[in-house]
Amino acid sequence: MSLKGKTAIITGSNSGIGLGVARELAKAGADVILNSFTDNEEDHALARSLGEEFGVSARYIKADMSKADECRALVEQAGSCDILVNNAGIQHVAPIEDFPIEKWDAIVAINMSSAFHCTAAALPMMRKAGWGRVVNIASAHGLTASPYKVAYVAAKHGVVGMTKVTALETAKEDITCNAICPGYVLTPLVESQIPDTAKKYGMTEEEAKEKVILERQPSKQFATVEQIGGTAVFLCSDAAAQITGTTISVDGGWTAL
Repeated sequence: MSLKGKTAIITGSNSGIGLGVARELAKAGADVILNSFTDNEEDHALARSLGEEFGVSARYIKADMSKADECRALVEQAGSCDILVNNAGIQHVAPIEDFPIEKWDAIVAINMSSAFHCTAAALPMMRKAGWGRVVNIASAHGLTASPYKVAYVAAKHGVVGMTKVTALETAKEDITCNAICPGYVLTPLVESQIPDTAKKYGMTEEEAKEKVILERQPSKQFATVEQIGGTAVFLCSDAAAQITGTTISVDGGWTAL
């Protein structure tokens, strides 16, 4: 599958899942726009490196996904958007009665509202081009729930609902919208938490991964950022042209329970 000539915007993509998706899209030939809320030389160097590695155009555009105007400006500054990957997200864990209001507001803004604003800005570009793919990175928590994650679960369920509405509004066009719902993915952030988790529970790191971190993931294996990226590439392919408004779980069986 070649995505040559297509431009992909991936929010929250200077590390983790977002960067993994950007790499796979670039490998497939798409020009990519990386994004985060920082504006360091390292961010721009990362984009240059990605472009050189895969022979595509790659740029970094700073935009704070908690701010509606910056979400929309990201798409406008990109100039074109054939593929939009709404990936930006944050997390906070606390019981409902103790959940900080500012954390609720930030998680809903970054994890859910940013997808709305970016999609609203991108759809006119896709319609003008006659082709488009919206890929929302939701979560297993967009289909099920865990205690103490009220804002994240609510936001990700909202993203799944938004996916369905977007698909219905574009159903007669060559534009699709789907959500990828990962379980636990081995990102640098998750990897860095393994030693502390092992120490906390008095386990080896392998035991901590299987019995604590991957407790709800039946495969007892992490998904990889490459697998999430590969799923996104598939959703942009001709084979997926009639897949729209649905969720694809990459969760080692989590949501099969």
